[in-house]
Amino acid sequence: MMKRGWSWWVVGGLVVLMVMLPACGGKEQKKVGKPSPDQALELLKEGNRRFVRGQPQRPNLTPERIIKAGRESQNDHAYATIISCSDSRVPVEHIFDAGIMDLFIVRVAGNVCDTDEAGSIEYGLAHVKTPVLVVLGHTQCGAVTAVTESLLGHGHALERNIPPLVDNIEPAVKRAMKTYPHLKGKEIIPYAIEENVWVAVEDLFLRSPAVRRIVKEGKAKVVGAIYDVGTGEIAWLPEAKVINILAAVEGNPLRVVDDGAGSHAPEYAEGAHGQKAAAEEKH
Repeated sequence: MMKRGWSWWVVGGLVVLMVMLPACGGKEQKKVGKPSPDQALELLKEGNRRFVRGQPQRPNLTPERIIKAGRESQNDHAYATIISCSDSRVPVEHIFDAGIMDLFIVRVAGNVCDTDEAGSIEYGLAHVKTPVLVVLGHTQCGAVTAVTESLLGHGHALERNIPPLVDNIEPAVKRAMKTYPHLKGKEIIPYAIEENVWVAVEDLFLRSPAVRRIVKEGKAKVVGAIYDVGTGEIAWLPEAKVINILAAVEGNPLRVVDDGAGSHAPEYAEGAHGQKAAAEEKH
């Protein structure tokens, strides 16, 4: 990596001083095996702290890392699965100061957890074997805002594939409205954004017996978080809430009970809110 230095030239009678700054892309971090769930979570938190301070290490972005990515499996390196919104203000690797083969990322508008997202998460936890899953919402979420405005009677026409995408968000907004009835209009949006994280966790647990098993066995933990697009900081939500949701799902008759591993005919439930019929899964 280039060291800081300086040199100078005389141009048109003026002395020009050039400061040589370090090249971008920190050195590759040595592999020491997969961290524990708590260690992996701390790696994410420390990466965000560096990002917020403006002191990123930019690890694992070297040409050597790229070559290694072509030769090795991500399973040996990735330490976290992240499901986040597609919003361009949430550059996931950057906000965690992570590099190539560090994070297994699922991105979808509104960070909802429907069939495809649950399947991707299952792959991240069961096959890539990441020890932590972060369900990451963010402030000023456009998807949550749009659903909120629709429920308030200020919605607008949406293209045909958007309503099935955001219908997972509607229960979150309704729960926030019920919990905070004194809030008026758009005041409810920040609370709906947090509730949307919890609904995604619930939907995931309902759909995925594999994820429930992995979490109960202590092989991975699920955490919720909110990224502030105006500060770069991540607010980590209470881990106890995830445990409570898991316990509630275990007693929910709508939960999926067959993880499909080794089976050609898994049984599917309707999902968290009775919105998805079994026929949806036959495509």
